[in-house]
Amino acid sequence: MGVEAGAQAARARALAVLRIRSRALAVALLPAAVAVILLAGAAGDRLEGPVWDTARWVLTPFAVLVLLAAAGIALVVARARPAMSPTVPVTEEAAPDLYRMVRDLADRLDVPAPSAIALTPDCDSWLEDRTHPAHGPPPAEEHHDIAGAGRQAHRRHPVAPVLVIGSPFLWWMRVGELRAVLAPVIAGTGPSAHPDIAAARRFVRGLDAAVAVASAPRREPVSRVVLAGVGWVARLLLRSCRVHAGEMERGVAAAAAERAQAVDYGLRIVAQEQVGLAYAGWDRLLTRVALPAWRMGRWPSRLDAGVVAALTELSRRDRLAEGFASRLGERPACDLLEEPGTVDEAASLLAARLFHGGPAGSGPDWSPVDWSEYPDEVVDRKWRLDAARLHRVLDTMGVRPASGPTAPATGAPTLSRVLDHLADPGTARPAGSTPAGSPAGGPAVSGPDTASARAPGAPDPLDDEDLSGTTAPSATLAARLSAELAREEAAPSPATPSPASPSPASDAAALWDDRALPLFPLQPPRTARELLADHLTAMVCCAAMDTAGAAPGLDWLDGPTLLIDGERTADLAPKVLTLIEDGDATPLRVWLSQLGIRPEKPVRLG
Repeated sequence: MGVEAGAQAARARALAVLRIRSRALAVALLPAAVAVILLAGAAGDRLEGPVWDTARWVLTPFAVLVLLAAAGIALVVARARPAMSPTVPVTEEAAPDLYRMVRDLADRLDVPAPSAIALTPDCDSWLEDRTHPAHGPPPAEEHHDIAGAGRQAHRRHPVAPVLVIGSPFLWWMRVGELRAVLAPVIAGTGPSAHPDIAAARRFVRGLDAAVAVASAPRREPVSRVVLAGVGWVARLLLRSCRVHAGEMERGVAAAAAERAQAVDYGLRIVAQEQVGLAYAGWDRLLTRVALPAWRMGRWPSRLDAGVVAALTELSRRDRLAEGFASRLGERPACDLLEEPGTVDEAASLLAARLFHGGPAGSGPDWSPVDWSEYPDEVVDRKWRLDAARLHRVLDTMGVRPASGPTAPATGAPTLSRVLDHLADPGTARPAGSTPAGSPAGGPAVSGPDTASARAPGAPDPLDDEDLSGTTAPSATLAARLSAELAREEAAPSPATPSPASPSPASDAAALWDDRALPLFPLQPPRTARELLADHLTAMVCCAAMDTAGAAPGLDWLDGPTLLIDGERTADLAPKVLTLIEDGDATPLRVWLSQLGIRPEKPVRLG
């Protein structure tokens, strides 16, 4: 489909959407038109008699009610605020080279330049219309000719949409690659500028916003009833124009893609490969590196710079992308920004809000952390807090300190206490069997007293499906840990997000609803088995740091890691799972002995 064909197809579908709007208006005006005819007939002594009088008395109030209802619906649709993506705005003063590149690209494509540029903490780019009055002051209008507009080319139309760019692209891609990736996106401003397409999009966005307004919870019964009717009409109209709106957007995309073919076509193939690579590195960085920090109340302030480090490490390990070194020698796209560090920090804070639900600004329990501080400020603290929680739960269960000639007389926390409890020979069982009881007076996980170990509002993974294949001590300890963590998370904290909190990352923070954060949660809640494995691993790492000179470290692809003699340990997880699932501590004890880790020595917690 060529540029002309795509634009014409999009316009035809836009006209179909507008015809639906016109039909809805006609339906609303029809009773009033009939009432006017009846009243005019009475005034001219033509439509007289009891039948016509009855029709006038019935139809006139009905027409008034329909007009009032239509006016109310139209008012809600017009005033409802369309959804706006949370982004970090980039002014022209903060990125003159980036704006210059975008305008040059728009000139080559012969389309209107985007009205502004914003960044999103995700691996995607798109155009977003922000001309609704709720999004800011009324924009100025401009003229532009587009392909396929015919005689309508010189009609007035709203300003071009905002160009939203994925922030990881700016740090990972070179300038030429970013230009090639943005070409088909910017080309979409051409068809979008057509007045019919713009009007159809406004109508659809208004209906969608009206549905959101009608769906919002309200206590007043009158407003609930009224808005329920508004929502029903808006949904009916949305269903009527859904197919046409979808085909209109396909036509716009086809026209934009065809127009962009002439710009950096060869480089676009390479750039698309870098898009996939950037997404892979960004996903690993968020789930393996950023998420542990967010859970600790710290947010890495240079996430986009971390993408480069993660992808560099990934390319080094897997030998991805030939000519990798020569590519990094080219100018990175982040050089188009005047202050890349400031922009990266704003995007990193927004990412923490969207993917984890963090507050809008720094505070005592929500502070930024630099990558150089990550091992000590996040990894070490995380392991020690987890180890402290583990021993606190063991205390509540009545588990005795480790015994034996090498055990400390003070009853200080040791790794031996945990190993002895989980490897209790009286309760160890073959893998795959169902837990039947619990030590130290703890309730069986599937028994009637299990609920007493849970906190209000805690997730309910504590069943045989989750903990099957574990020993009874492991199952009970996992259940207690899950309940304890749920209690901690349910407790109020200064870091709790507030809808009224100002956001330094974006002047438009008030234009999107942040009461349901996180908007895009990265992972489901951890299961009880995963929590036990994490806490046991943390206890082992604390013992290694305090008794064998190990150190916390950061792996760009796997997150927190234990370094012994500067080397990463990668074989701890199987030993931990063997203890949890089989109650066999021998592999882990042998591993500890080989590395000189003393499980009987006290460790520092918290």
